[in-house]
Amino acid sequence: MEKYPTWQDNSTKPEEKVRVVGEDIVQLEQEDALSGNDLEAIKDRLTKARTQLILDQPFLGNLVLRLPLVAADSWCKTSATDAKSFYYNPKFIDALNNHQIKFVLIHEALHCALTHFARRGNRTKHKWDLACDFAINPLLVKEGFHPPIDVPIFQQYAGMIAEEIYPMIDDNLNQEPMDQHLYDDQANDNSKQSDGGLREDQLQKEPEPKNKESKDSKGKQGSAPSLARQPAKLQPDEIEKLATQWQKNLASSAQLAQQAGKLDGEFAKLVDFFLQPQVSWQSLLARYMSAFARDDFSYTRPSRRAGEAILPSLKSHQIDITVAIDTSGSISQAEVDEFVSEVSAIKANLRASISLIACDERLSEHSPWYFEAWDELQFPASLGGGKGTNFNPVFDYIDTQDRACDVLIYFTDAKGKFPEIEPYYPVLWLVKGKEAIPWGTRIQLQ
Repeated sequence: MEKYPTWQDNSTKPEEKVRVVGEDIVQLEQEDALSGNDLEAIKDRLTKARTQLILDQPFLGNLVLRLPLVAADSWCKTSATDAKSFYYNPKFIDALNNHQIKFVLIHEALHCALTHFARRGNRTKHKWDLACDFAINPLLVKEGFHPPIDVPIFQQYAGMIAEEIYPMIDDNLNQEPMDQHLYDDQANDNSKQSDGGLREDQLQKEPEPKNKESKDSKGKQGSAPSLARQPAKLQPDEIEKLATQWQKNLASSAQLAQQAGKLDGEFAKLVDFFLQPQVSWQSLLARYMSAFARDDFSYTRPSRRAGEAILPSLKSHQIDITVAIDTSGSISQAEVDEFVSEVSAIKANLRASISLIACDERLSEHSPWYFEAWDELQFPASLGGGKGTNFNPVFDYIDTQDRACDVLIYFTDAKGKFPEIEPYYPVLWLVKGKEAIPWGTRIQLQ
């Protein structure tokens, strides 16, 4: 079995009674169930950690505060969320130090704030759960938070969202998520169950748990209150409402942190990315391309033989578009095919000619491919590429041409060397990922 990178901190020493088994599942030596006083003390530790986050990291603290703390029974091995509550195994929390408790609290809150519960679609649940964890954990480590011992930290996924990580995960990866994601059904999922808990149909055979402690149990010192059982799965309409609510939670938490001057670094980038308007890149591209169309009325003064009156006349011109495709290996063939299809449809509507260029760190030896307005835009059989990314060759090529460029559309992940000087013509960057651009118009690819 391949050995995966995990968080190691020599300054963090587990208590003697703690054994780390498997991932981050902490098991205690055989001992009696925790008493009511023990449970209260553990919940106090969670509350204290949450209060410290509110003071030190108001953005994260306010997100964590949205999830009520619920002690769970044996179905919960570590921690879990259903986008409504923070469930925890008391013995697991009891074995963590304060830094690790903060990590676990934030981890669950970010699953909710980033609406992971509403974004799985038709993806395999187990693999999606891993992608969500792999998106959150490197971010928290980079911001200085300490995960529980043996939690996998895949630094190659740093700065990526779950949708980008998902196709990069091996289908046969023998790895379990750090926590339990309770927010969707896995009855039709052939993957390995990741939560290890009871199914809903099993729970229905169990007697209903007591919601409140009896007066006798409250009055008896050391008695243990009832622990929460696994909640039912979310319904589709409930998921939609929760997604809307968590987007509002994300925005309000960011606003509070900005007012306190404590929103920066990776979390500021994260907020900008997830709160930007969710408009399809196809719609944005069509909108910008329409703005470059030259079908318009002209008030140019006519010749003197036409008289002194200046009347509007409809002028129509063909526009020349240069399309550059980053072939450095970060863009999949399916994404390129979708992009080319969209540009072809827009070209037909605008009566535009297309110069298609492929480039990684240098232009493809067969570039460019030229298509007149009446030609169908067809993707070449081979573009080559696969090396580093340098945008300068594309701009240098355009500068050498006699034909003016009305607009350049660059399809890329924006991880490359940009020209130092912005060109005279407009540039649209269709960006996969979260990288920034120094100038031009950025359109986010979903």
